[in-house]
Amino acid sequence: MDLNPLVEQNRPVTAASAGGMALVEHLDELTELVGAAGPAYVRFSAGPEADAQGTSRDGESGATLPGLSVNRLQPEPWWDRPPRVWVARQLMQYAHLGAGDGRVAWVLTGREVGRGPDSEPLVADVVPMALLAPGVLDEAVSVYRENLATGRLPDGP
Repeated sequence: MDLNPLVEQNRPVTAASAGGMALVEHLDELTELVGAAGPAYVRFSAGPEADAQGTSRDGESGATLPGLSVNRLQPEPWWDRPPRVWVARQLMQYAHLGAGDGRVAWVLTGREVGRGPDSEPLVADVVPMALLAPGVLDEAVSVYRENLATGRLPDGP
């Protein structure tokens, strides 16, 4: 998967455009935020104001989902690598959704209310926490490539 276009197409985010939310500019800063926040999620969309209605729609069926489609940023208990690598991997799993169309990556907390069609968490009672500057995705691409075997299939039983 070529990840460079994902970073290049992301809308520029500055402190002025963050709308009062924190602006995370480095992957380590995001990893610290995730460690301190409890369950935190990333969403790639037009931003918190655009998502204020609190639901997502399944693109294939058109069904309204009971919450926002997100990706969890906390490492699972079985994860045996640095949390920074997990966060980078989670950003890369859905970063293609942030490419173009004025979308940004933002971090939120909320209550899990179900699973979406790709088994992603659906979150309600959303509290926006921070916007991610494009440099965070640049760093995530590097960490992802340096630490993980991208595209490798799991070993058999």
